[in-house]
Amino acid sequence: MTPADIIIPLVTLAVAWLGGRFTATGVRTWYPALKKPRWTPPGAVIGAVWTVLYILAAASALIVWNLPGGPSATVVLLFAANAAVNVLWSYVFFARRRMFAAIWVCLTLDITIVALIELLGPVAPAAAWLLVPYAAWVTFASYLNYRVWAMNVRPRR
Repeated sequence: MTPADIIIPLVTLAVAWLGGRFTATGVRTWYPALKKPRWTPPGAVIGAVWTVLYILAAASALIVWNLPGGPSATVVLLFAANAAVNVLWSYVFFARRRMFAAIWVCLTLDITIVALIELLGPVAPAAAWLLVPYAAWVTFASYLNYRVWAMNVRPRR
């Protein structure tokens, strides 16, 4: 067992926990009052999907960290940026209630995931494939974020 085998799951849990705290600030009061598309998944589904995605992302990171020679500095920075942007989205959308800004944060999150997939593909194909559902979900979440914003924006007079 390596230190990464302990640190990566702990970091993943910390990201999930912190994002969950920010999400909880808006889910109880503000978010339910927003207009949302009919195809918006129920909260329980969203939570279950994020649980699976966090597990897949942690597995991807573990594969990469346990490669001979370990990950490149670029990959480490991208995983760290991804974790930070993941938490930032929950903060911007739920805690700050800045839906338009959250669209851009969500798109930035997707860019970090796609960049990781591209970088990992040649050196750790399994790790790259484990991130594909994460990229797909965040793309969907970006569009959902946009639709919720569009349905709730007040025109300026």
